[in-house]
Amino acid sequence: MSSLDNMFRSRHSKKEDAEHWIGISDLMSGLMMMFLFIAVAYMYYVQVERENIKEIAVAYKDTQVAIYNDLNNEFRSDLPRWNASIDRNTLQVTFNNPEVLFRSGSPELSTQFQAMLSDFFPRYVAVLSRYRGAIDEIRIEGHTSSDWGTLHGDEAYFPNMALSQDRTRSVLQYVLSKLTSGADRDWVRSSFAAVGYSSSRRLVDASSTAEDAARSRRVNFRVITNSELQIRTIIERLDGNQR
Repeated sequence: MSSLDNMFRSRHSKKEDAEHWIGISDLMSGLMMMFLFIAVAYMYYVQVERENIKEIAVAYKDTQVAIYNDLNNEFRSDLPRWNASIDRNTLQVTFNNPEVLFRSGSPELSTQFQAMLSDFFPRYVAVLSRYRGAIDEIRIEGHTSSDWGTLHGDEAYFPNMALSQDRTRSVLQYVLSKLTSGADRDWVRSSFAAVGYSSSRRLVDASSTAEDAARSRRVNFRVITNSELQIRTIIERLDGNQR
């Protein structure tokens, strides 16, 4: 009788063990399926975001090319006499020759630079107005060399910072006064910024690493499209999800 009991107990124990392992196996299978679904969903999300970046990048390039072509068509005959240039990649209009732009060490616009801006800026706004929906910001950027009399390092950097900021502010104030359309003035006030960089983005001589002081002193008008911000936002979102 006891051997029969032992046999039943052994079978019962084996059955319980089998049911126990089946339960754990089912649980593990369920967890694996859940993780698989999560992985597939995340991969799909990343792929969709990459496609979004690709679409925005294509639109950005198309917009960039269109703005550059319109600016170049409008101003290419004027650029040599202004000693100015347009960069295709940054949509940056640069006015060089600081002796013509400002009085030495002063934020006061020269008479010649005022005449240039009076001709340039209304036409510049007219071109960019066609792309208002694609533009996030337009910066008037002031740059200086690292020179400030006999001063060097921070002692020269901060006076140059103040000077570059004052100069871009003077430029913005002047060009705003030349616009007659109230709608254009409102758009300029909401979309333009005056930024001074001091000597932090000085230019170097092409044949050496020495600073090109004359070329470093310049004023830029730079277009920043909202495509750049959209791409940056998506990349930051992807980076955040991967942490």
